[in-house]
Amino acid sequence: MDGQAGEVDATPRDFEALRQALIERKRKLPKRLAQVAAFTMANPDEIAFGTAASIAQRAAVQPSTLVRFAQTLGYQGFSDLQSIFRERLRDRVPTYEERLRAVEDHSGAALKVGLLFEGFANAAEHSIRHLRNRLRPEMLDEAASLLAPAETIYLIGQRRSFPVTAYLNYVLGKLGVKNVLIGSASGNDPETLSFATAADAAIAVSFTPYSSSTVSFAQRVADGGTPLVVITDSPFSPLLPPATCWFEVVEEDFEGFRPLSATLALSMTLAVGVAERRRAK
Repeated sequence: MDGQAGEVDATPRDFEALRQALIERKRKLPKRLAQVAAFTMANPDEIAFGTAASIAQRAAVQPSTLVRFAQTLGYQGFSDLQSIFRERLRDRVPTYEERLRAVEDHSGAALKVGLLFEGFANAAEHSIRHLRNRLRPEMLDEAASLLAPAETIYLIGQRRSFPVTAYLNYVLGKLGVKNVLIGSASGNDPETLSFATAADAAIAVSFTPYSSSTVSFAQRVADGGTPLVVITDSPFSPLLPPATCWFEVVEEDFEGFRPLSATLALSMTLAVGVAERRRAK
């Protein structure tokens, strides 16, 4: 009985506890269960609202794998695990729905565009609030300490993440911090990154689905001894093994689109923080 009680107590009963449990166990999970874990962290809303069949199809596993994943974590079954994801939504859904419903009561093309703005603004607010609640000041200090002494900061990001690194390139340049934006039209990025040394630093940004070139470039600079700061969306991101320090940023989506509000707020913080650290030194 005591052993059974201990197992029950160890079962995560809120989303943050579940997330932490997955982070602690990620290297010990079998391949398929690790695949499910990565999918659940990247798509928490889909886990909350989907069926076992639809979720299994999206995660490219069998429904029985979902059940095995839940039981590995101490839950009775997948529906028991799913309740954690639904509980996560309870506090934020009513306000979101009320705002959208208020706009839907009207008609007209202009108000439909206004509905889009309400949705994207709400997603941005939730993304920034979530990051603010999770981000610890010492994480920012660690990143600034890695980046500030760098002779050159290499900025690595492709596809949806490229606007983030392009913005960092602009801000750091204005602040007098030498940096190189990776993403040239000539395709000579590998050659450019070959100049990175331990005296430099790099920032890599990528979200699900992860850019293979970003992962490859990040691994390349890390293997060369260059300190690497990563911004990504999951503790199961392929960018984490080479990262020196990392930030998890989960952008809320609206109609399948994810604004970059929280990511850009974090990027500006890092850029200005690095500039201030260099000036103080």
